[in-house]
Amino acid sequence: MKKSLSVSLWFLAALAASAAGAQDRIYRCGNEYTNNAQLAKERGCKLMEGGNVTVVQGTRPQGQGAASAPASSGGGSATPASPPSAPRVTSNDQKARDSDARAILEGELRKAEARHAELLKEYNNGAPERNALDLRNPQRYIERTAELKASVARSESDIAGIKREIARLPAP
Repeated sequence: MKKSLSVSLWFLAALAASAAGAQDRIYRCGNEYTNNAQLAKERGCKLMEGGNVTVVQGTRPQGQGAASAPASSGGGSATPASPPSAPRVTSNDQKARDSDARAILEGELRKAEARHAELLKEYNNGAPERNALDLRNPQRYIERTAELKASVARSESDIAGIKREIARLPAP
């Protein structure tokens, strides 16, 4: 059994090496590559020189081919199945990961809320306290007020995003 496995592995390695060595000329047509000389000539593609070219196919967007995957699994669930090569995680490990994620997000939420409270205090309902530079340059005061208003809005958005992430986690 061991000998046949090692012979098979050697054969596969030799086959892969010969396929790599027997690579045809590669032509670049914009963002596409082809080894079909006739097609390349028709489209006005440029010959690639100076090394091997490796093209990796991209993944499909979620909306396209993924719709058939849950239906074929027979489970009827809305969550896509993980690929067969994905490592298996025990339920205890997953619960630990979820609780760690929740603790991290709750810590981030506390920091964001504290920062938001500071910004609101500094913003002072659109009338921040004037400093010496603001008294000399009224335009600077207007710009600083607008920056504070944008910072308050951004911090509110951050807080809402963190709360959404916490809501997505399973209940503790």
